[in-house]
Amino acid sequence: MSFYSEKLIALAAVREAADLCRTVQREIEPGALKKKDSSPVTIADFGSQALVCSRLRRAYPDDPIIAEETSSELREEANIGLKTQVVSKVRNLRPDAGEDEIMDWIDFGESKDQSDRYWTLDPIDGTKGFLRGDQYAVALALIVEGIVVVAAVACPNLRISDAELEKGVVAVAEKGQGTELFRLRDMKSIRKAQVTTTSEPAEARFSESVESGHTSHSQSRLVSDLLGISKPATRLDSQAKYVVVAAGDADIYMRFPSSRRYVENIWDHAAGMLLVEEAGGRVSDINGKDLSYRFGYQLKENRGILVSNGALHEALLEAVRNAR
Repeated sequence: MSFYSEKLIALAAVREAADLCRTVQREIEPGALKKKDSSPVTIADFGSQALVCSRLRRAYPDDPIIAEETSSELREEANIGLKTQVVSKVRNLRPDAGEDEIMDWIDFGESKDQSDRYWTLDPIDGTKGFLRGDQYAVALALIVEGIVVVAAVACPNLRISDAELEKGVVAVAEKGQGTELFRLRDMKSIRKAQVTTTSEPAEARFSESVESGHTSHSQSRLVSDLLGISKPATRLDSQAKYVVVAAGDADIYMRFPSSRRYVENIWDHAAGMLLVEEAGGRVSDINGKDLSYRFGYQLKENRGILVSNGALHEALLEAVRNAR
């Protein structure tokens, strides 16, 4: 089955959302508030979700969307100033949008249940990186019968090695059709993505999360030592880590649970996983199991994430076992 139309919609959606995010980031004061779980949320988070969800709902009205945000906090009287800014930024791209309409667009993404066909969205993956002016991504994936079939990830601040040193990359994949890389500014094709052919673990380049709350840096160091890796880790926020592996700018991405209770959310991995797999790489949990998207919004059957060019995956799994 072809998902070409869905791929085009996803590509357009993340690009439009990235335009809003870049505008907000350039203004230096993103207008963050604190959610109940203490993670920062920005104007761009809400605006990005509104734009993507509205486009998906218009094209595929029956598809549920599992996304990270809801408009509940924006609707609180204490946050009226933030809501006004969100509405303003969305209207820069959608001049006819009403305030209530924009709030409803955000809430199109409030589904959390399993479905035969659904989308999952992280409107800004790497919010803390966004606030620091570093890496972040808009990540969108379509999942059909538990299989990720379309992925689009926009990384406005990412440079890949052969893209004329210009910031801004969009990666898109369709199951069985490979991964393509585009320049964000004008959507000019860069090339097909292809993982590296590195097979000697000691020569590998690996990446990991910046935030220690998302991964155990000490475990990553232990595994890299066991593999004989001498190069320091490249720390990036967001699914930009998946993009650099798919593009061949890194060989490995390791994400170890920071606590026993930590469970990964699907919107943090679904899109990136397909990008890497369609570029020839492999993604599993730290036990070597495939990631399972059949349990709602969380990867309940998996623990941790290992991403590689494929050639290094068995050595990586062995090192993880030995580290235990």
